Amino acid sequence: MAHELQLIKQSSGILIPATPETSEILQSKIKLGAVLVAEFRQVRNPAFHRRFFALLNLGFEYWEPTGGAISANERKLVNGYAKFLAAYGGNESAL
Repeated sequence: MAHELQLIKQSSGILIPATPETSEILQSKIKLGAVLVAEFRQVRNPAFHRRFFALLNLGFEYWEPTGGAISANERKLVNGYAKFLAAYGGNESAL
C-alpha cells in the first residue's frame, strides 16, 4: 500500500499535510499510531527550474556549430573509403 504524501515541515519540526489529498489519506487510510517508513526528497523550486531551461534555450539560440556535421579527418576517411569502394567496383569515374 504505497501512497505519495506531500508534507510541509513547520518551525516546530512537525510535518503537516500540504494538500487535501494527503490529509484525506492520513485520516482515512492510516490508522492512529501506525508506523510509516518513507524516503523523503525535496521538490525542485519551479521558478529556478524554468530559469535554468530558459538559459539553456538562450544558449542554444546563440550557438553556432563550427566544422559541419563531421570533422575534416572524418571527411577524409569517408572520401577515401568511397574511392576504395568505387575502385573495387570498377567504376571510379562515377565519383
